[in-house]
Amino acid sequence: MPLSVLIPVVVIGIAGIAVILHLLGLTAPRRLADRAEALAAWAREFPELPATDAQLSADQRAALILMDTGDAGLVWCFGADTVARPLAGSNLRETETGFDIRLHDVGAPRVTVTLTPEDRPRWKEALRA
Repeated sequence: MPLSVLIPVVVIGIAGIAVILHLLGLTAPRRLADRAEALAAWAREFPELPATDAQLSADQRAALILMDTGDAGLVWCFGADTVARPLAGSNLRETETGFDIRLHDVGAPRVTVTLTPEDRPRWKEALRA
């Protein structure tokens, strides 16, 4: 097959696959459906630290996890999966849209959480405890 035919076939094929995936909704960012999903994501990574409650962020891409011990954790969407980390010893900085959380973890050094003005005091209080 001549190169002048092969290149357009490959380019159109790749573009077609991208369009089909987008139309099927498979390119949309992952979101946490509800509190139960956030708690399940926490339990998968930290079964030894049972959670009692979860508070979802405004964009449903993160959740604050509360535990019996008074400690807090964070679950957030990363690609097609979720990541969970305890928040003990983390640095919290308030931004215009929510919080910038610096974790002491090389694998996940920073997380930005979007919150509504109504949610900020709840998260701030929970993170202080």
